[in-house]
Amino acid sequence: MSQSIIHVVLTGGVGSRLWPLSRKSQPKQYLELFEGKSLFEMTVARNAHLVDQVMVVGNVDNCHLSRKVLDKTQTPYIDIVEATPRNTAAAIAFAAFAAQAEDVLIVTPSDHIIDDTEAYESAITAAIAKAKENSIVTFGIVPTQPETGFGYIEYKDDSVLSFREKPNKATAIDFISRGNFLWNSGMFCFKASVLLDELQKFEPEVYAAAQVAWEANQNGQLDLDLSLTIPSISIDYAVMERSKRIKVVASKFAWSDLGSFESVYEYLLAHGQPVDAQGNMAIGTNVFSTFIGLKNTIFVSTPDANLILQKEQSQDVKYVYNQLEKENSQLLQ
Repeated sequence: MSQSIIHVVLTGGVGSRLWPLSRKSQPKQYLELFEGKSLFEMTVARNAHLVDQVMVVGNVDNCHLSRKVLDKTQTPYIDIVEATPRNTAAAIAFAAFAAQAEDVLIVTPSDHIIDDTEAYESAITAAIAKAKENSIVTFGIVPTQPETGFGYIEYKDDSVLSFREKPNKATAIDFISRGNFLWNSGMFCFKASVLLDELQKFEPEVYAAAQVAWEANQNGQLDLDLSLTIPSISIDYAVMERSKRIKVVASKFAWSDLGSFESVYEYLLAHGQPVDAQGNMAIGTNVFSTFIGLKNTIFVSTPDANLILQKEQSQDVKYVYNQLEKENSQLLQ
């Protein structure tokens, strides 16, 4: 029986903390902010020579954006189009149902930035070896600072002792000082059959409903009514926090989920984007913009909305997004 290595790219998510750059019609993973490329394009390219096949799990609102990139780069792929978002347990189950039982799946979000190719590739190689031995592998990133925007993995060798929610600052500092905590990257590696066995064991309702929806797919397109019967649960809660088959690969590559303007700022700064003497940066405009009496301020310009924020308040952009959502604002489209 042949065993393929498949890169599963999850493209759901709107990137609400990167509004107004990120919109429902153009989520953050498709913004060509990075030397003319998008995070989605960079994600596919990073893994291209490590895998036999690409599988994209997207939704009806963004699948045309994925197709455009994959056609541009002439990448053959399997397309799975969700009719409605049902969280990561269902998205990953569809990919596993679409694969052969023995295939090894490397599951990655489409909106992360990764530097240090050598360390990344060695982590992928280690994960594939463990997956072939029927482990479900999660990638933990060796932390560089007490970050409060990520979940953490407590570990010993390659065993996971616990998964921890996003901590407050004091807890994050404690985790870092203990030295056996990793950032939870949301990347996984496993055999299709192993993941499905564990999902069936812990969340039989998700498994059964996802299987029915998958079996009724039309060229990878899923039916809305069948999809709505699937409980919306994350893969972390459904499998990772409960299975005895979990292993972790502690990874030293530079990683960011670019989940906030603070992380976009740091990335652009490292890649030559200008800032003034007080650390202020303008994003999205070539119009002359200057800052007086401000420090570490980010000015984000789009044709119909501007955002001005203190870099340290980047996590609060989601509150603006949530308010606009309540008002059913066109500014989110």
